[in-house]
Formats: sequence, structure tokens, C-alpha cells
Amino acid sequence: MLHVNDLSFRHGERVLFDRASAAISDGWKVGLVGRNGAGKSTLLRLIQGQIEADGGNINMTGRMRVGAVPQDPPGGDIPVIDAVLAADVERTSLLAEAETCHDGLRLAEIHARLDEIGSASAPARAASILHGLGFDNEAQARPCGEFSGGWRMRVALAGTLFSDPDLLILDEPSNHLDIEAMLWLTEHLRRFRHTLLMVSHDRDLLNDVCDHIVHIDQQKLVTYSGNFDRFERTRAERLEHDAAQQAKIAAQRKHMQAFVDRFKAKASKARQAQSRMKMIEKLGPVASVPIDEKIAFSFPPPDQLASPIETLDEVTVGYGDGPPILRKIDLRLDMDDRIALLGQNGNGKSTFIRLLSDRLQPREGRVRKPSKLRVGYFSQDQEESLDYEGTPFQHMANALGPGAGETKVRAQLGRFGFSRDRADLKVGLMSGGEKTRLLLALATRSAPHLLLLDEPTNHLDMDARASLVDAINDFDGAVVLVSHDTHLVKMVADQLWVVAGGKVTPFDGDIDDYQSALLRERSGGKGGKTGKREREAAAPVEATPEPAPKKEQRKQSADSRARRAPLKKTLDTLEKSIARLNKQRSDIEARLGAPETYSDPSVNVADLQREKVRLEREIAHAEHEWLVTQEAYEAA
Repeated sequence: MLHVNDLSFRHGERVLFDRASAAISDGWKVGLVGRNGAGKSTLLRLIQGQIEADGGNINMTGRMRVGAVPQDPPGGDIPVIDAVLAADVERTSLLAEAETCHDGLRLAEIHARLDEIGSASAPARAASILHGLGFDNEAQARPCGEFSGGWRMRVALAGTLFSDPDLLILDEPSNHLDIEAMLWLTEHLRRFRHTLLMVSHDRDLLNDVCDHIVHIDQQKLVTYSGNFDRFERTRAERLEHDAAQQAKIAAQRKHMQAFVDRFKAKASKARQAQSRMKMIEKLGPVASVPIDEKIAFSFPPPDQLASPIETLDEVTVGYGDGPPILRKIDLRLDMDDRIALLGQNGNGKSTFIRLLSDRLQPREGRVRKPSKLRVGYFSQDQEESLDYEGTPFQHMANALGPGAGETKVRAQLGRFGFSRDRADLKVGLMSGGEKTRLLLALATRSAPHLLLLDEPTNHLDMDARASLVDAINDFDGAVVLVSHDTHLVKMVADQLWVVAGGKVTPFDGDIDDYQSALLRERSGGKGGKTGKREREAAAPVEATPEPAPKKEQRKQSADSRARRAPLKKTLDTLEKSIARLNKQRSDIEARLGAPETYSDPSVNVADLQREKVRLEREIAHAEHEWLVTQEAYEAA
């Protein structure tokens, strides 16, 4: 259906694609993945013909209809439902022509075609899509201009889905969606009958929808069968195999080169040396196996406070003179809490976060917290406050104040992967992921006891999201999280609080239970074949162990972090020791492989060999200790 042949493309001086090729068959659901800046969105623009390639070509079969979400969402006075119906260009054109056509034969053709494309049922289909994306009947009749940019992007997405193209192109479709809308979108894309090409960093979406993955790797396109988890396993196995092959070739080359260097000057061995030199040439150069550099996050550890660190007593909150958004909140936060807020966008999740961060004051009730409590607040809206002409170093120095030296400023930026060069780069030249990391660094600069994260994964690639999971799990303070990324919620949240109907209430279950409840609600509580999550939720209650009391759960979480901390420190020490020993061994091997070593009377080759054996024993011992400690850390 879609062929990319020897594609080459440069962005300025940077090569994004170098003779890259891929073929996508009809009906495939393809996830396009790669690190930030690899060229995913660029490839989608090339396929749509928005930009031209420097070389190669992209071919599509027949008169294929391509659908993609427009960059400018609908606005103005047009009702939401009409904006979605207008996305079916053929239907809209035929209906307009029918209004003015006086040719009976042509009018018959128009109505036949309208019947063929299901024009009569179009309003019902459009309404169903909008409902799935969070628009009730009243909202569907409202003008698009009354909605925020995020909701209007949902209207644009609904129009693209409604047009039912032969090739559906989606670029980060989970942005601007909540978990409820994500659940519907996942089911809709599963049932999509045509070909899908999607860029996403949402692991669960890629796993649940995609049957193929195209990976942008070293300016090439590499196709894998299966979902994202299978892609990761297959790629890891391939890299391991390639590394083993390269190590084997390198060992052969080294052995033969040592023979040549030692005996090429001896007449009796000259022929054998020449033979080995030819064999070395046949081996070719040793190709390095590419290893993606991963950026690790770490939040500064806070000093401990007694729990609860924040208590809300019958709190009501809202904006200005408008109606209250949340009413009679009666909750507490402890130092070791990991809480994810669930609920549709617009229900008040961000309002609750702002209340906890003192950006909103309660109208009624009382918020109690210790005077020493430090709160870190992250929101994507904060990106608008960044000075695009300033650097990360300047932003951090200003935030920390005049008393902070350069070492402290760079240390905090280094926690979030900013090298000296990147810390001195203008913000306007940074990627979306780097801006998110800068905002996280600024939010945690004071080592907060309570960390509030409102959609922290937007613009972060897979590796950065994995680093964020590790950072949250290693953090010694409390975390309250809003995210549409169900994988992140599964990995870090101990508690789920649902924001709905003006209330914030704890949910008794995990994220899968919550999604199952949503599916039951949408199906009207009826039985039937509703999917894996609902079947699991329908299992006998006694098959699920009774959850521990919350106080005990919190204590267990704190004990777990306390057990992990010394093990993590030991792992870091061992890794540094192994790296040091390996360097020493490499230095000795280099000396043993050098011809001048054997001609220098001051060098004792036997001592070098004994030292090499000693280092190998120490490395083996250190690696064994690392494995034992790693197993203990994973168990903890």
C-alpha cells in the first residue's frame, strides 16, 4: 500500500534519512518509533507531500485517501457536530451540489452515491465518535470557538476519524486526551478497518493497537512484526547478537594482528604473516554496535517530615466569582504517598493540583500543613513562561537566587541530563523533551517534600519516560500525578483518586479495574464480550487478595524505599569499580599487544600478564557482587 524507497532527507546540516526504505501493507497498524529528533514527524510530513525529499521516493497504490489531524483545529461559530461532519469532504460536496442541482439524472447519481457512502447515518456516527472523545449532546451543539485549544484538537481528531481514510496518520494522538478518552480511542483504533500509521510515545497504546513497528534507527527504517513490547525484545536480541559477532571478529583480528606484528620481520614466518594480513583485510573494519544514550533523571531527596504533610478539611474551591469546581474535599497526604488523579478533562484535576500547590485558595474549609513543607509544581502550561532567548543555566540560576554558585546550578541541571553544552543552549533551540526536562529541574530545585506533576510525559520519548518512572519510584517524598499515560500510572501510583461530580474520592482498585468500570458504564452495565479487562474484572472477588490497609501500604512503601537506598548506593559503587578495573585491564592489554613492549628491556612482560590475571579475577568478583546486589535490589 505504501512504499518508501531509498529516502534521503536533510534538516539543515543534519541527516535524518539516508537511503531509508520500508513497505507497509494494506490493513497494517504501524507504530512509528524513534528517539526525539529522529525524524518521526518529518517522515509523516514527507508521506503527506507537505515537504519534498532530497532523494528517493514515496509511492502509494491507487487513489488512496490519506487522513491526518489538521494543525489548525476548527473554531468560530460552527457547531462541533457540524465541524466533524464537514471533515467528510465528499459527503459535504455532494450535499451542497444536491441543493442547487436541477438535472434529474445528475441528482439521481448524487443520491445514489450519498446512499453508498452511508450519508444518512453520518450524523449518528459523528455523534458517537464525539461522545467517545468526551463531548456530550449539549457540548456537540456548542460552537467550536467556545472550547479551549485542547478540546478543539479533539474536534479535529474526531473529524479525521469520521472521514474514515484508507491511510490514517496520527501524530501523538494521546496529547490533549484524558484516560477516559484514551480508552475509547484505543478501542476505536483496534476496530479500524484500514491502514494506520501512528507516532506515539504511549507504550500501552502501541501495545494494544499496533501489529507492526517501524523504528527510525541510524537514519534507516527498520520494520518489526508485533507490538511495541515484542519490538523491544526483538531489537535487544538483535543488538546482543550483533555485539557478540563484532566481539568475535575483533578477537580474531587482534589475535592475527599480534601474530603479524611479532613475526612479519622473520623470514621463516613471513609467508604465514602475509597470509594473516590478507585474512585481516577480508574481515573488514570492526563496525561498532549502536548504543542509544539514555538520559537518567533524579529528584533531589527532601528531609523527612512527619505525616500527614497536608490535610484538607471540608474544602471547597473555584475560580473568581464562578461556581465552585470542587466541594467538601476531606483528604490527607502522607510523606510516602504516590497518588494518580483520574477523571475526564474539565472535571477539576488541575484545579485540585493548584489547590495543593497554593495557587488556588479554598473558598470554604481549611488546608492544614507544616510550615516547613516545600512543594514542587510541574505543568506543561509553564512552558509559556520560559524565556526562549535565555539558557537552562540562566533559568536555573535565576530560580535558585543570587546565593547559588555555578556548581549548584549545574548539579541540579545535571540531574535531568543537561550537559554543560546543552545547559548553555538557548531554550528556543531546544526540543520539546528538553523543555519538559528543564521544567522538571526547575520544579524540584528546592528538594520538595510534595511533588505535583500535571501531565509530565508530554514531549518525552520512551527512554525519558522510563527515566521519569525510575525517578518517581526512587523519590523519598509524596507525589500527586495527573497523566493520560496509563503505563506511567501503573508503574508509580499506589493510590487512585477520582475527580468527578465536584468531588475527589479514593478509588478501590487499580487502573485496570478503573478502565473496566468505564467499559461497563459505557455498555450500560450489560454483559457480553467486552474484552480482556472486563473479563478479568468479572472474576470471583475471593480470587483477589484483600488489599492491605492504607496505613500498612504506606509503611510497606516506605520500608521498600529504605531497603532499596543502600542497595542502590552499593550498585553505583560497584559499577564505578568495574569500570575502573576494566580500564586498567584494557591499558595492560594495550601494552601486551604493542610490539615495543617485547623489545623494551625495562618492561617485565610476565608481571604484566600476572597483573592482567589479577584484574580479571577482581572484575569477575565485582561482577558477581553486582549481580547479587542487583537481584536483591529488584527483590526489594
